Amino acid sequence: MFETDDLRLLVVVAETGSFTKAAVRLSYTQSAVSRRIAALEQRAGGPLLERLPRGVRLTPAGRALHRHAVEVLDRLARARRELAVLHAGHGGLLQVGAFATANISLVPTALRALQHTRPDVEVVAVEGWTDTLMERLADGALDLAVVSDYPSGLPSADGVTTTVLCEDELFVTLPRAHRLAGAATVDLRELREEAWLHSAYGDRPTMLADACARAGFTPRKVIRIAEWTAKFGYAAAGLGVALVPSLAARAVPGTLVLCRLTDPALRRTVHVALPARPLPAALALRDLLADAAGRLTRADPRS
Repeated sequence: MFETDDLRLLVVVAETGSFTKAAVRLSYTQSAVSRRIAALEQRAGGPLLERLPRGVRLTPAGRALHRHAVEVLDRLARARRELAVLHAGHGGLLQVGAFATANISLVPTALRALQHTRPDVEVVAVEGWTDTLMERLADGALDLAVVSDYPSGLPSADGVTTTVLCEDELFVTLPRAHRLAGAATVDLRELREEAWLHSAYGDRPTMLADACARAGFTPRKVIRIAEWTAKFGYAAAGLGVALVPSLAARAVPGTLVLCRLTDPALRRTVHVALPARPLPAALALRDLLADAAGRLTRADPRS
């Protein structure tokens, strides 16, 4: 209904109290100001300015519209400043997504570094499955996501590019009193009689199902547990064992140990995904994620 230029004109006329002074400030002619104010009054349904012998002043309707005009123009100015800062890479809002175990250490480490190097960037973090995160990137709801090819490959999404961050090895976690807890490596066949703690065995392809099949057995029992804290609690109580990615190693309690498995296929690839035109702050976070991933993969997760 109202053009921003007309709202700005009304504000300047109210500030100067004169069509002539408003015309000078805005580089208009006085007749152009008069015509535009008249057109604005017509759209507003009545007079907005009272014409006086020396200048003009707002009518009650003009004061009402002036109040809203100031608010609208202020919000638009703040939006322009925020966008300029954001696109320059110096701040703004950054929407970041990651799968659950990436949020244990990898993502927080990189975000802490980003907080120090880019304190004006405000991060909104969300957690989700890789396929959901890729969809949200394609839809523009995320600016960056940490995703993986587990369990059935890395999904593609229009306009989304991915870069490998690291290889994430899977270990088995055992109670410290377990007979194999001190072994340097464990063959999966040595765990054929164990109950396994897993979130979705049998619903779709999983690394555990594939690894057990390669080892020539099917787990005698699967206890379906989704949350890592609950898996660790069950494992510490001796109720089962679980595959644990190296990215989750820092969350493993001291009552459990991590053992390396002999199956070289028990690993997944972690990627950082970006839209076709990433924000500068997203590129900065990508580099910090790569640094964090390098440090995490060089460290022994069992120590």
